[in-house]
Amino acid sequence: MSTAIVTGASKGLGRALSEGLARRGWSLIVDGRDTALLELARGRLWKLIPPGSHVLAIQGDVTDPEHRRALAGAAHALGGLDLLVCNAGVLGPSPLPSLADFSVAALRELFEVYPVAALGLIQEVLPLLRAASDGGRVALISSDAAVEGYPGWGGYGAAKAAQDQLARVLAAEEPTLTVWAVDPGDMRTDMHQAAFPGEDISDRPLPEAVVPRMIELFESRQPSGRIRLADIAEPPS
Repeated sequence: MSTAIVTGASKGLGRALSEGLARRGWSLIVDGRDTALLELARGRLWKLIPPGSHVLAIQGDVTDPEHRRALAGAAHALGGLDLLVCNAGVLGPSPLPSLADFSVAALRELFEVYPVAALGLIQEVLPLLRAASDGGRVALISSDAAVEGYPGWGGYGAAKAAQDQLARVLAAEEPTLTVWAVDPGDMRTDMHQAAFPGEDISDRPLPEAVVPRMIELFESRQPSGRIRLADIAEPPS
């Protein structure tokens, strides 16, 4: 039985991914900032997991060191950790401002949520990942904004690019781990809608559409690196 931590699991990609992993028999530790949404997500996961698997839902913010310690403690309680998915995130100001008008305080918040919180959580669970029988895996959810120069996406993109660099260096420093920066592509989520207020984003796929390829990756022997899910073939149903 494998165990994963998925942050930001109360809605969007995190919720869809957690449900996909539950169907595969993974035990899950999930979090979210909204208590009501997290409780709904926890209830759905309990209905999906097979006997013998577990779900622990912990309300909190990944920028809080105590919350990160609580997530690591839950993994200890379940006997180990095989996969960490750093998915929790924020967009920053909406509508998206140019860098000339970007608040330094908003930029600081983005870096706290992405590279700072990701590294803090990785440090908390690293002993468990090193001890994983099949090799610990880390997935930092990335974006094409981390590698492309889109107007308005400077703050968000810079924070995601810093997180991508964490993935590269962690992979070099921890060769027994598999570390991915995963770009899922555009999706129809609340965050993506906030980036385009008033626009119709119904042409974007729902998060559920990318989950099979994510799970295919997480259960594969794909080496560390930056992964575009669009480049992974859809697994057979």
